Amino acid sequence: MHYISASFRGTHGGEERDMGNKMVTYNKYKSFLFFIKKYKLTELVPPEDLKEVFSKFAGGGSHMSVEQLYQFLVEHQGEENFTLSDSEKIVDKVLQLRRTHQETVHGDQNRETEITLDDIFRFFLLDEFNSPSKTEVHHDMNAPLSHYFIYTGHNSYLTGNQLSSDCSEEPIIKALQRGVRVIELDLWPTTNKDDIKVDHGWTLTNPVSPIKCLESIKKYGFVASQYPVIITIEDHLTEELRAKFAEMATQIFGEILYYPQPEECLSLTEFPSPESLKNRVIISTKPPKERFESNRIKDNRNYPALDGSSTESSEDESSGKESLDSTIEVEIKSTVKNNGRDRDEGDTSSCECDRRLSQECSPDYRTIITIHNKKLKGSLKDKLKTDGELRRLSWSETTLEKASESHGTDIIRFTQKNILRVYPRATRVKSTNFKPHLGWMYGAQMVAFNMQGLGKSLWLMQGMFRANGGCGYVKKPEILMQKLQCDNEFDPKMIMPVKKTLKLKIYMGHGWSLDFSPTHFDMFSPPDFYTKVSIVGMPADVAKKKTKIQVKDKDQGGKDDFAGQTCLPVSELKLGFRSVPLYNEKGEQFKSVKLLMRFQFE
Repeated sequence: MHYISASFRGTHGGEERDMGNKMVTYNKYKSFLFFIKKYKLTELVPPEDLKEVFSKFAGGGSHMSVEQLYQFLVEHQGEENFTLSDSEKIVDKVLQLRRTHQETVHGDQNRETEITLDDIFRFFLLDEFNSPSKTEVHHDMNAPLSHYFIYTGHNSYLTGNQLSSDCSEEPIIKALQRGVRVIELDLWPTTNKDDIKVDHGWTLTNPVSPIKCLESIKKYGFVASQYPVIITIEDHLTEELRAKFAEMATQIFGEILYYPQPEECLSLTEFPSPESLKNRVIISTKPPKERFESNRIKDNRNYPALDGSSTESSEDESSGKESLDSTIEVEIKSTVKNNGRDRDEGDTSSCECDRRLSQECSPDYRTIITIHNKKLKGSLKDKLKTDGELRRLSWSETTLEKASESHGTDIIRFTQKNILRVYPRATRVKSTNFKPHLGWMYGAQMVAFNMQGLGKSLWLMQGMFRANGGCGYVKKPEILMQKLQCDNEFDPKMIMPVKKTLKLKIYMGHGWSLDFSPTHFDMFSPPDFYTKVSIVGMPADVAKKKTKIQVKDKDQGGKDDFAGQTCLPVSELKLGFRSVPLYNEKGEQFKSVKLLMRFQFE
């Protein structure tokens, strides 16, 4: 659950930075209008650490045999399930690189297939062959859904801010192409009340057709990952429109729409696994009947829905509702006598089908809901009960922060079996995001993010889900799944004994001259690059470092320019010398910009 966050910046002025090896640029910079300054690019050379390790495995010689390369890759680089045949394939790639660079091997012809230090160095600069983390799905995917962190979007249809941007299927497509697995749709009646729109209610956003959204999910849902797509619905529909949406969803998705049969629902003791739901779509929302049982109005910001019920959304987001907030609350209840008692919100089984249910809503709509969003009555401890049927709970980031102060263990225990979704607070109108590890360290599976936003929090989210081959599902650490007997048995904020120390070293960076114009960072001189490296995760593990730099001709009044960033899950790191690609502020990978780093655990 820990990950490295690294950002790269260039200061104005100066000629070069020294971070173990010289990092230089090869470009022309304009000075005034009539003069051109040329800064020579010195060739990148292997760092001293690599020279020493190469010499060790080469037996002090200048070349490595295939067998020595194999030993180097397994023992030093920590390559798993690596064979001598794999080493031979790498040799072929290295020789191809050598030919590309038009180099000639001198001496004994028997050494044409042996590897030099420069060969290894060039190979290590290629992230597609020497990436810093595992690129394939390698976690156990047969556990219940509640055992995974899931790549989750918030208001997935918005193109920009939360108040006035357009609604579109395009952000949904982009999110799915990046591996996001949970898409949120807010369903509202259209103005004429006879159709459905996807819109951010009570704002100035322009709606989009739900058909476009569902068709986009079907087309792009499994481009980046085969594992299930979950659609969370904020439901503001009438009975008739729910039936219409159910028909729409079943027609568009066909057999890929998964939902359990009623008899399965009654006996369900755990959610299905991601493996069993490959290439399937599932729907999660509040079962309709509960919306008729109890409706709540807060802060005078809830308005009557078209069917006479409150517009309390199935996600409790529309009106900024937070179950732990001390706000004025008015309840409007329509109760039904059942065996001499009143039935209120949370009293009924989410799988129960009785005569009243069939009269009030379309059974088809209720049937297609696989993960029920259901809130129990009572104290916070009551709301987090783990006995009874499986369910999902939705909290704002503020609600989670407050709850975790007194009920951290209860939250962790709840998320071992059930699903917790945490979404940005209502005041984040510019589509900013909170720190995702606030949810992850308590086991929250669905930390919902505004994917159209920018900022470091989004970088952390993107980095987290580069884990496990980028499939959108990351297995929780065992510490979050162990049985907790006492309420204070485990606190993510407490300081624990150090079990492992990560050592990393940054040698050099390259590729800016290929991806940026000569004057991108500075009009008159090349940039001075430096890095900031942070460990993010449990509070006791948080740390920050900045590389030492030599500044020449620095513009003291200028602001340092962003030059790249990356976020790497610590549990996924591969040992040894690695090529680390950098990303822009939107999280898009640069074509050429990379760092050469070394990772060691002690």
